[in-house]
Amino acid sequence: MDDSEKIAPAVRSILDAARERGGGGDRVSVTPRSLPAAFEAAAADGRAPLVAEVKPTSPTADGERTDDPVELAEAMVEGGAAALSVLTEPEHFGGSAATLEAVRDAVDVPVLRKDFVLYEEQLDVVEADVILLIVRFLEAEGTDDLADLLAAARDRGFQVLVETHTAAEVETALEAGAEIIGVNNRDLAELDVDLGTFEAVAPAVPESVTLIAESGIQTPDDVTRMREAGADALLVGSAIMDHGAETDVTENTRRLTNAATDTADTTTTDT
Repeated sequence: MDDSEKIAPAVRSILDAARERGGGGDRVSVTPRSLPAAFEAAAADGRAPLVAEVKPTSPTADGERTDDPVELAEAMVEGGAAALSVLTEPEHFGGSAATLEAVRDAVDVPVLRKDFVLYEEQLDVVEADVILLIVRFLEAEGTDDLADLLAAARDRGFQVLVETHTAAEVETALEAGAEIIGVNNRDLAELDVDLGTFEAVAPAVPESVTLIAESGIQTPDDVTRMREAGADALLVGSAIMDHGAETDVTENTRRLTNAATDTADTTTTDT
C-alpha cells in the first residue's frame, strides 16, 4: 500500500464527496493579494504571521460555531491575522464558495481556499488569492497530476499552497515547482497530531520557499516552537474558532499573533 492509500476513513469520505461535487462553471481569473508579502508585513510589525481559518466545524473538532463567518473573519484580522483560510467543503466542514466570496470582499488580506482539489475543473469554483493542493491526495489513482494542477492554478492567477507531511512529499512538491509549502502536523492516515513532524520535515525545504506549519498549534509556545523550527507562518483553525464555545475570536487570534512580540520582550528582558 502506498502513502496515497494510507488515509483515515473520515478523510476518505471527504475525498469521495469532493469527487462527486465536481467543478465550477466558467474559468476564473484572479489578481491575488500576495501571501508572502502579507507574512513579511506581519513579521515587520512584530506579529507572528498567522493564517487564521474560518472553519465552522470539523470532523476532528467537537461542536460548531454558528457565528456570521464574515464577522469571524473580520475579528481574526482585527486580532492580527496576516491572512485567512476559508473552508469551501460543505458536507464535513460547513463551508461554501459563497462564504469565501463574502469574506474576501470584506477583508483586505490574502484569502486561502481550503478544500480538496483533485481535478482542474475544481479550480473554477470561486476566486481566491491562494488555492490548496495536497500531495498525498494527488498521488492517488484517478486524480490530476500535481505539477499539471499547479500550473493550471497559476495560469488562473492563483498562488498555490502545496501541503505535505513527509520529506518525500516535500521533494515531490519541489519537483512540481511549489513555491509555498505547508507541512501538516496531522497524519492523515491516523489523524494524530505531532508538532515534531514539522521540526523533522522543515530542513528539507529550501529557504527560498515560503514555509507554513499546519495543525496542532494551540498556544503561544507552539507558535514560538514552530517559528524557531523554520516556519515563515502558521495556519491555525480550531485554537481560534474554539468550536462549541462563544469565545472571543479576536482575542484568540491576538494571543497567538502576539507570540512573536512576547518572545522578543522576553529576550530583551533577559539581556
